[in-house]
Amino acid sequence: MRIEVTRSGGFAGTVRRAVVDTTGLPDAEEWHRLAGTALADGPGPSQEASPVRDGFRYEIRADGRVVEAGEHDLTPAQRELTARALREGTRA
Repeated sequence: MRIEVTRSGGFAGTVRRAVVDTTGLPDAEEWHRLAGTALADGPGPSQEASPVRDGFRYEIRADGRVVEAGEHDLTPAQRELTARALREGTRA
């Protein structure tokens, strides 16, 4: 499975991307479970509904599905997946 996470926005308006290819990873099942839960949770409320000045926006892509959410709208699974992917994934 290929998991892509993009974080954009913030004070500086930067974009950071990371990719995790779970093929051959010893913890691939954990990645799959986390990605499945994060994608099933769906998007958070729109940025317009919960504006956060200089807040980050996240996009999660895996298995042909995409979920977008503001940093304060991430579910626990989405928060864990985005943080872990940005920390452990390959920068894209």
